[in-house]
Amino acid sequence: MASDTWTDLLDPDEAELREQVPDNLRPDAWQELLRPADPHGVVPRPTIKSHGSYVLGLLLVPVAVPEEDLLYYEEVDFVLTRERLVTVRKTPGSRPPYDPASIAELSEAQHNEASPGMIAYYLTDDVAERFLDLLDDIHGEVDEIEEEVDKWSLEKVRRRLSGLRHDLLHVRKILAPTRDSVREIVDGRVDIEGRMPFSREVFPRAIKSEFATTYDKLLRAGEAIEFARDLLAAVRDYQQARVAIDQNEVTKKLTAIASMVLLPTFIVGLYGQNFVHTPEYHWRFGYAWSWSLIIVTTVAQFVYFRRRRWL
Repeated sequence: MASDTWTDLLDPDEAELREQVPDNLRPDAWQELLRPADPHGVVPRPTIKSHGSYVLGLLLVPVAVPEEDLLYYEEVDFVLTRERLVTVRKTPGSRPPYDPASIAELSEAQHNEASPGMIAYYLTDDVAERFLDLLDDIHGEVDEIEEEVDKWSLEKVRRRLSGLRHDLLHVRKILAPTRDSVREIVDGRVDIEGRMPFSREVFPRAIKSEFATTYDKLLRAGEAIEFARDLLAAVRDYQQARVAIDQNEVTKKLTAIASMVLLPTFIVGLYGQNFVHTPEYHWRFGYAWSWSLIIVTTVAQFVYFRRRRWL
């Protein structure tokens, strides 16, 4: 995808990249742009920084795959000058790369071709929208756990809670520097050096106002993360209370069973004493008496514990 103000590259090599970006890129910028996406899902820290005559950006787009219980990130870097925006998309292993079709549609919708700074805004705003969509999906999963927590096994609930908690921590780790980078643009701390007329600024006031709406979206995403974490904590507390209640029920049943065995054991031990003058030894119905005593006391305990709902 290429135009007068925007060139999009997918997994470019060094020669292809040198044809599109300024010659004065710093070595660390070259290293960042040419670094392939990590096949193991290790992602860099998002950032948008001014490097003198250009702005270097690194953005991560979250993608959820609910059927695989998977969350991964599509990386898209960009080099922004007053004249052009060059985006570098990286294929995340066997997963599809970021699709810039929506950005192209927004750019083409302008009466005149959108400026490089405006296209950078479209890109950043799309990333913010993806974070909001992701958190909506996570809230849906939390709601599902809340509805099924009494039906699922404890191990399944624990596994789902652990997976969502890990995803939320990772999303917050990615979201925070993205939000901070957008805030720097809104505050005017990211721009290209040199005094130019107002119309030639890479981020004029109108575009900064647009970035402010993106910053608000990222703030809402941050609040949604904290809300989702609170919901997860509530579900986890409920699960722990449920486990404690189940353990109490088991303890009551074991106590009742032990008590029911205790009296027969006492009676057998009583008549098992080696004393000649035990009265029942010389009684014709002594054996039947001991069995009757065992049965009656056991049944009485059983009825009592059933009424108390311990059994």
